[in-house]
Amino acid sequence: MSKKGLAKGKSGKKYTITEEQQGEYHYVYGPYATPVIHVEPGAIIVAETHDAFEGKIKKTTDKPSKILNFPYLNPQNGPIYVEGARKGDTLAVYIKSIKPRGKQPVGTTCLIKNFGGLVGTADTAILNAPLPERVKKLVIDKKGVHWSKKLILPYEPFIGTIGTSPEIEAITSLQPDYYGGNMDVPDVATNTVIYLPVNKEGAYLYLGDCHAAQGDGELCGVAIEHPTTTTIQVDLIKGWTIANPRLENERFYMSIGSGRPMEDATRRAYKDLINWMVADWGYDKLEAYFLLTQCGRVRLGNMVDPKYSMGASISKSIISKR
Repeated sequence: MSKKGLAKGKSGKKYTITEEQQGEYHYVYGPYATPVIHVEPGAIIVAETHDAFEGKIKKTTDKPSKILNFPYLNPQNGPIYVEGARKGDTLAVYIKSIKPRGKQPVGTTCLIKNFGGLVGTADTAILNAPLPERVKKLVIDKKGVHWSKKLILPYEPFIGTIGTSPEIEAITSLQPDYYGGNMDVPDVATNTVIYLPVNKEGAYLYLGDCHAAQGDGELCGVAIEHPTTTTIQVDLIKGWTIANPRLENERFYMSIGSGRPMEDATRRAYKDLINWMVADWGYDKLEAYFLLTQCGRVRLGNMVDPKYSMGASISKSIISKR
């Protein structure tokens, strides 16, 4: 955990958010819901997350367009009220573990009409007919994600949607932005700290939409969605104000930018990473710009949501040798 956090990485009280405790899951990020729990910095939280469809797609013969009620997708646990959090602070959320739960096959992926990166949508209007709907149900166990009898994909779980409440807006859990949200960046994984801006008192942390595996871009719009038992540790950094989500793991620092077109999401991520390098490592702004041109890395989170997400990163082995 961040050395800047109030808890200094020490574990605090343990909390659970079971399906029963959660009750109604949320489909917007906003300040108007009643917090499901109040926690102190350092708290350990074990949450039972739903898949992106709240478990409604059960069989390979199901038709998503007949079952799903848009925009009620990406059910979120929370909100979690963090004591002492105020606008201008930052939450540090350490992802300790993500484990599949429920009766097999717990994994679901599908093709949905007018949704995805290579089809016509409401935002990208074309004359082609929608692709046929298709559903795959997959076993997920210690061996991995059982795609077929011959192919087992690695189990590489991450939190697809996590963030804090905006100050006044209520925004769909399908959309990423400055507060986090549906970024679908695979690096938001175990043994990672994600930093999220606090926009209102208590922060109101939401999380859900965990993926068992996903390629860059989440091309068809649906990863390997699965219900999980996810464990996080929450800390609070007072007075550290960030413009959009950041993360770190053992290998690199990353800033995540969301927007359209994709170039603007990338620009936002890189600009914030440069500002981070200047503020925390003493880089000259133009020197950081020069350096990232040579060794910066970009991760495409999603290219299917109302806004796209890009993660710009730099290796810790490089930034430490300034």
